[in-house]
Amino acid sequence: MRRPAVAGMFYPSNRESLLAMLKEFVDYHPDDSVIACVSPHAGYVYSGRTAGRVYSLIPQVETYVIVGPNHTGYGSPVALSTDTWITPLGEVEVDMEFVKAMPKKIIDLDETAHRFEHSLEVQVPFLQYINMGRKFKIVPICMGMQDEETAREVAEEIITAKEETGKEIVVVASSDMHHYLPDEECRRRDRIVIEAILSMDVSKFYDTIYRMQASVCGYGPIAVAMIYAKHYGGFAELVDYSTSGDVEPMAEVVGYAGIVFRA
Repeated sequence: MRRPAVAGMFYPSNRESLLAMLKEFVDYHPDDSVIACVSPHAGYVYSGRTAGRVYSLIPQVETYVIVGPNHTGYGSPVALSTDTWITPLGEVEVDMEFVKAMPKKIIDLDETAHRFEHSLEVQVPFLQYINMGRKFKIVPICMGMQDEETAREVAEEIITAKEETGKEIVVVASSDMHHYLPDEECRRRDRIVIEAILSMDVSKFYDTIYRMQASVCGYGPIAVAMIYAKHYGGFAELVDYSTSGDVEPMAEVVGYAGIVFRA
């Protein structure tokens, strides 16, 4: 069982308080054309509104492949969890049929990388909320390596499993944008990165990240979502942008982008 690492810190540990917060953030009008997304993973009080705008559009599907960065440094460079995940809203199983269909050339089955990692965990209550009353499964992938070659290999594994199983899936890339900059500078730099994502040009996106030395923590997962969506003829749309400075004035902020990929 993968137990919550950040309940009570990043989001409420009390079921009713969590549901009340999610209700405030999500106005659910699903769009079946959405096949992937980018959603932030900070504390809900800061990034929950932007994440909610994304999840308001995410359709109900059989399986959600959640790809996030490894902040802790623990575990394999690309690690997939097969444990059942639990949050204050209940349990979610991993789609083992999908996992078995993945070639696992670069992905290891490894729980260590997930034990204390928040980037995937904070996405799960949103998925539980929009699927309240119906069963769904997840495939949680934690990326310590985030280079372009790795992102392409992870995306290929996901595409292979989708094609083999025939399952309807949505890929959720978990990432915040720039970290700890004055608000105006954060917005300026994030705008450049977001434009690169919207271009659907993965090499351009990586060039932008490296040239700017961007502190976008989940650039690898974002690239996975871009590659996956591009394979199915998708295009990107920015649905919300905010910084932590929108919640309370601060000298340095973190940026949050909500992006959906439609096909």
